[in-house]
Amino acid sequence: MTRRPPARRRRRGSRTKRRKGGGSEELWLLGLAAAVAFSLIMALLSWLASHPWVLILIFVAAVGAGWLRLRRRRAAARWDQVRSQGLRYAVEHLDGLHYNDFEFAVRDLMHRDGCSDAVKVGGRGDNGADVKATDPYGRRWVIQCKHRRAGWSGSAVGTPDLQVLNGTGRQVHGGDVLVMLTNGRFSAPALDFAKSQRLHLVDRHLLAQWAGGSRPLWELLRAVPPPRKPSSLS
Repeated sequence: MTRRPPARRRRRGSRTKRRKGGGSEELWLLGLAAAVAFSLIMALLSWLASHPWVLILIFVAAVGAGWLRLRRRRAAARWDQVRSQGLRYAVEHLDGLHYNDFEFAVRDLMHRDGCSDAVKVGGRGDNGADVKATDPYGRRWVIQCKHRRAGWSGSAVGTPDLQVLNGTGRQVHGGDVLVMLTNGRFSAPALDFAKSQRLHLVDRHLLAQWAGGSRPLWELLRAVPPPRKPSSLS
């Protein structure tokens, strides 16, 4: 019977020792990493304990982020409801709104008609635009809103308001369709000026037809510019 050479036995033994030594080294490194991580966590907790305002800021930021997320979800649900049920406004209801809410209502109606980017921009420094939107045909709409508490009996929208829209609607806002919209009426000079400058007017009667019906505004207005791009609605 042939015995194995002693050298082989020694090499096998050395391999076993190396394996054992390697395992011990890995355990030592893991223990060191755990100790370092624990030290860092304890140092962070100690620092936070001495700076409680940081925790307050983190809490406020988390609450704010949660509120924004909830608001977006509610807005998405609202638009889904609008699309499924169809938005309608009686003109008498629009009379009772604050002018700011009146502008939001116009924005919602444009969104109902398929202008997915409709936005209310009215306010100080709005440069003659309260609502801006792009219709499914690619046309850019710039709408200036004039709310009258007394409706048709209120003061007529005059030429000066139209001049502001005419001066900024195309040059500043890049509008294709410039609209002056009111729940009241327009003066005779305003009607003439709008016709000469290719401005579109929506008075109380047309607003009632648009807000209370289902046809988009571009089907109710005359001489609207042609579509900018092909559309499934074309």
